[in-house]
Amino acid sequence: MPVKVIESGILTTIQDLGRPGYYHLGIPVGGAMDRLALRSANALVGNPEDAAGLEFAFMGPVMEFTEDASFAVCGADIPAKVNDVEQPGWTVIDVRSGDILSFGFLRSRARGYIAFSGGIDTPQSLGSRATYAIGALGGYEGRALQPNDILPLGPEKTGGRAGKSIPSNLRRATSASTKLRMIPGLYWHRIVKKSQLNFFEDVWTVANEADRMGYRFHGGREMKFVEREQPFGAGSDPSNITDACYPYGSVQVPSGTEPIVLHRDAVSGGGYFMIGTVISADMDLIAQLQPHTKVRFAEVDMAAALNARASRKAMLSEIREVLK
Repeated sequence: MPVKVIESGILTTIQDLGRPGYYHLGIPVGGAMDRLALRSANALVGNPEDAAGLEFAFMGPVMEFTEDASFAVCGADIPAKVNDVEQPGWTVIDVRSGDILSFGFLRSRARGYIAFSGGIDTPQSLGSRATYAIGALGGYEGRALQPNDILPLGPEKTGGRAGKSIPSNLRRATSASTKLRMIPGLYWHRIVKKSQLNFFEDVWTVANEADRMGYRFHGGREMKFVEREQPFGAGSDPSNITDACYPYGSVQVPSGTEPIVLHRDAVSGGGYFMIGTVISADMDLIAQLQPHTKVRFAEVDMAAALNARASRKAMLSEIREVLK
């Protein structure tokens, strides 16, 4: 059941839940930035939760169905339209051969996810269909979609689900002011106590440099560093370290000015210090932050991070239960 791309939207890529196991080789896990949204869309149309779908940012694609199918759109609040008729989000929609899927203007959040019944059936690279454009891996020829691309779909796994929906209380949303929970890390001691306090007190703003590699934030006070003797192999800037591994969600602050949270397609190591790591339960939330959104960071410990992860798993279980 191929789908033809008429207009590609913005940064529309094929994504699944990524390719774990290659980080030590410099290849990030990748996959959907908002994993809850992709899992939800797949569950709605009866796919395995790790099936490949589409991720787009701010503006959705225009596509033509060449055979009957079902789809669901989750994540960003952006109205999907079939033949110019608006459809509900987080809901299964049936379409016929020749129907056109398009999108209206973005209302809130940043990234939308489209799952098709049967999933997108492009070839796998290192066990995943996720697009890693920097390495030209996966997806559609290793790149974002372009007009006239043809997306093959797998055999439909289910039917008769049209109108099935995920309740609004299970659709995690962002707000005008968002709190991101962070565990201080190995290099937290490199900034003075006052700067440590300022970091959590300050209101930060999402910068325009916000993509699959990472989100930059500005607006807080500049950090002051503890004096040191420059280590062998490290750069001269006080934020430089001898090259080290970057955990997913690491918070870098080059020169102590603007924090960067590393996201799905970030490099796996380098020479900037990391003051901490945003907890895994909040990484989906970052994916839905628009530029100019106000953010505060909140210090948490490992116990709080594990509790947040458990709450997220419970939310997924509730979604699965609703869709049985």
